[in-house]
Amino acid sequence: MDVTLEKSLPLKGEIEIPADKSITHRAFMFSALAKGVSRIKNYSLGADCMSTLEIIKQLGCEVDFTDTGILTVNAKNALTAPKSSLNCGNSGTTTRLIAGILAGQKFNSKLYGDESLSKRPMKRVITPLELMGAKLIHNDYKLPIEINGSSLHGINYNSALSSAQVKSCILLAGLNAEGETIYTEPYKSRNHTELMLEYMGADLKVNKNSVVIKKSELSPIDITIPGDISSAAFFMAAALIVPDSDIVLKNVGINETRSGIIDVIKAMNGDIELINERLVSNEKTADIRIKYSDLKALTIEGEIIPRLIDELPVITVIASQAKGTTIIKNAGDLRNKEADRITAVTKEMKKLGADIEETSDGFIINGKQSLKGGCEIECYHDHRIAMSAYISGLICESPIKINNFQWVDISFPEFLTIIKKLTVL
Repeated sequence: MDVTLEKSLPLKGEIEIPADKSITHRAFMFSALAKGVSRIKNYSLGADCMSTLEIIKQLGCEVDFTDTGILTVNAKNALTAPKSSLNCGNSGTTTRLIAGILAGQKFNSKLYGDESLSKRPMKRVITPLELMGAKLIHNDYKLPIEINGSSLHGINYNSALSSAQVKSCILLAGLNAEGETIYTEPYKSRNHTELMLEYMGADLKVNKNSVVIKKSELSPIDITIPGDISSAAFFMAAALIVPDSDIVLKNVGINETRSGIIDVIKAMNGDIELINERLVSNEKTADIRIKYSDLKALTIEGEIIPRLIDELPVITVIASQAKGTTIIKNAGDLRNKEADRITAVTKEMKKLGADIEETSDGFIINGKQSLKGGCEIECYHDHRIAMSAYISGLICESPIKINNFQWVDISFPEFLTIIKKLTVL
């Protein structure tokens, strides 16, 4: 599906942000490990999360979509051997987290994915899992991966990178490992796994950038999932750069390990306000009001990077409209996403007329630049590049065409419907 769009009128109104994808993945997987019935409200319908849901069904869980909008997961007994290979689709979260769960089971399994996922690095989880005693067969640390169920033991693992997926994989393996598993990372990555495991009764302790977990049984949960701040980021960006915009985003998760985008917007002189802050199922949540702003440049680096890694493509769009030079550093892991996001974003933003250069681990963006548009943009099979391009198109002088926009369905199938609700006719 290709999408053509023109320069936007001001964006006004209130919208509800769809459920957080990261938390949805975890709610599905962790409920599969808890004997009994878990009830999940406001879950993501993105293709990645549906990959996770299909896998837990193959592992013996009964799943039911109720008329009241609640998803029930009934995990009566231990997980059971799948009758066929497990398809992770395009989802790195599914692959890495489920690998941690499966490594310590009493049966064998096999993970595979689409062409894009099959190119993504898995050594980062395979190495620590093997140190725990896991038996894995792979092709140069890529999918497909055969997992021969084995007995695991705890380890003290110091990770070279801050990655919530790696951390979650090892903690989930530690749930079923003898002894104590300690995971330490350079900077604190998103902590949805720790919060949910704690919520479900796991024997877990957090000390700064380290997490300690012992073999535990999880209790079933009733959980309401907040809106996804990574999805909200696109609307934040749109309101900041489309003149005279003023919008409210309802029910957004503002977990401190994910809210780097809010800190960056404030530092760039963005007009943003958190309203009705509250705790929902152990996750901080708020409504966010954001308006068109006179933005200024800044340098983004260091420990804030793990808190906004997924938002960096759209932050480059914001930076193109900020006075001065914005520098993004220490974001080399962007090259290991669905696409090489550093090269891809730079190439497509240049087409639009942005003054942007790539570095080995980030970007240099000179603003404020008028985006001319009048071109075709490629998505690289990457949902965040597709949506970032769309936000850019809202301020381009000439219409742009985004090819293969259907990749947004990976995380945000409701994107077009929701953003059109904000356009003043």
